[in-house]
Amino acid sequence: MDKNFEASNVFGLGNENTAYAQYFIGKSYLNPLTPAGVSPFFANVTFEPGCRNNWHIHHATKGGGQILLCVAGSGWYQEWGKPAQSLNPGDVVVIPPEVKHWHGAKKDSWFAHIAVEVPGENSSNEWLEAVDDEQYNTL
Repeated sequence: MDKNFEASNVFGLGNENTAYAQYFIGKSYLNPLTPAGVSPFFANVTFEPGCRNNWHIHHATKGGGQILLCVAGSGWYQEWGKPAQSLNPGDVVVIPPEVKHWHGAKKDSWFAHIAVEVPGENSSNEWLEAVDDEQYNTL
């Protein structure tokens, strides 16, 4: 890991995100910042270069969604049917419920964001297809 990235990732790498590894291409790391059951829940998610999560949707009948607070490195965010957005430290992404999207690191950079689960009613995550190399390599 790049020493500059490690120093700028002030919320820490955490542990390898094995519980959700099936929904990622590449390795990600999870460092919960608030205890489980606290709402809203905050976690620092770190992606190795080239790592990204699958397309997914945060469902809720009221409220819900996700907020990404970018803290270190450089990454991507993309909503279905829209161009990918470059992400850098200080960027904030508000993801409404029911929006199909993915996020992850750029090919040549580590990336970390704080993921905030927005409280909602009947909230759930639906994991979908992978962002394959063909799609990803066009960015």
